Amino acid sequence: MSSTLPLFLDCDPGIDDALALAYLCCQDDVDVVGIAASGGNVATRQVVENTRRWLALAERSHIPVHAGHELPLAWQTPATAPDEPLEYADLTHGDTGCGYAQLPGATVPVSSVSAAQAWVDAAHAHPGQLLGVVIGPATNLALALDIDPELPRLLKRIFIMGGAFNYRGNTRPTTEWNVTFDPESTSRVIAAFGSVHAHAHPEHLPVIAPIEATEAVEMTSQRFEHILDGALCTGKAWQAVLRQLSEALRFYFEFHESDGLGYLAHIHDPFVLACALNWVREHSSASTDPTPERPSAGEGPRAASAMGNGTTGSLPWARTLWAPVDVELTGTLTRGETVADWLGRWNRPVNAEIIRGIDAPAFLDHLSTTLMKGPPA
Repeated sequence: MSSTLPLFLDCDPGIDDALALAYLCCQDDVDVVGIAASGGNVATRQVVENTRRWLALAERSHIPVHAGHELPLAWQTPATAPDEPLEYADLTHGDTGCGYAQLPGATVPVSSVSAAQAWVDAAHAHPGQLLGVVIGPATNLALALDIDPELPRLLKRIFIMGGAFNYRGNTRPTTEWNVTFDPESTSRVIAAFGSVHAHAHPEHLPVIAPIEATEAVEMTSQRFEHILDGALCTGKAWQAVLRQLSEALRFYFEFHESDGLGYLAHIHDPFVLACALNWVREHSSASTDPTPERPSAGEGPRAASAMGNGTTGSLPWARTLWAPVDVELTGTLTRGETVADWLGRWNRPVNAEIIRGIDAPAFLDHLSTTLMKGPPA
C-alpha cells in the first residue's frame, strides 16, 4: 500500500473550511494533489485568496490552488438565471470570509488550471485511488463532469458536506447553504456518481454529511483555548495559524450566539474531511484499477440488493443510512432541499450513504489532539 493517500479538496473558506485546511496540514500520509477554491461562503476571488493565505500562513504554499467558476450553474446561462440576486454567507463568516483573522499575503500564484480541469487531471493521475472531498458548493465537480463524464469511475469515493434531510435549514426553511448556493451542481454530482456504482459497488457511492448530523460538532471557546495551550510546544508558524484561527472563530462564535445558538460554532467541514481520510485509510489497497471487480452473485453486503433503502452502516465517528437521494430544483418554497426516499416510493436504487449521527465528543477530542500536535516535522 502506498504511504500517501491522494486527495483533492474542494472548499470555500469560510471559517470552518479554514479549520479543515488546518487539520489537513497536520496529516503526514496525505498527498494533497490540488485544492479547488469555489465561491460560496464568499465570492470566488475572495475564496481563492483566503485559501492561498491560510496555506501561506501554515507554510504549505506548495499545494496548488485552482480557481473555481465565479457563478453557480444556473447563473452561467442568462436564460436560466434565477430572478433573485446571488447571495453569500458574509453574515456568517465576515466580509472576507475569515472572521476577525488577519492573514499574510500569498506569495505563490494561483494555478493556471481551472478547478474543473484540475479535478479531471487529478483523477486521471490517480485512477481508482483519488479521494474527493467537497466541503463547499459542488460547482467545480459538476463542471468537471462536462469535461469527462467518466470521472465517477476514476475516483475512489467522494464525500460531500451539504444538505438537510427532513430538517430545518440553515439558509432557507428546509435547505442547507452549500446546496442552496448551487442546487443544480449537487443534483448533477449525486446523479452521476450515484448511478455508476449503484448496482454493484455501494462502498463507492457518494457520502453525504448533512447539517442535521454535522451541527452536533460544536467548537467552544473553552475547547479552542485548550488547543492553544496544548500547542505551545509547536513551532512559531503553527502557533500563528492557531492564533488566527482563534480570531476567525471568535467571529463565528458571535454569529452563532446572535442566531440564538449560544457562544459556540458548528464546525461542519473538519469533520467531513477527517471522516473521509479515516475511511480511506481503512479501505486503501495497492490496486490502481479504477473499477473494482464486479462481485459475483450472492457475494453479500457488497451487492446492491443488500443495500436497500434505510440499510444502516457506519463511517469513522458516524452512523449512516443508505437511500436514494435527489435535490429539489423547481420548488418555489423548497428549491435546494435534499430529499431521501427512505421508504422506496421512487423505486430507484440506493445512490448515497447519508450520515445520520456523529460521535461528536470523540471526534472533537481527535481534532483537538491533532491541532495541538501540529504538522509533521
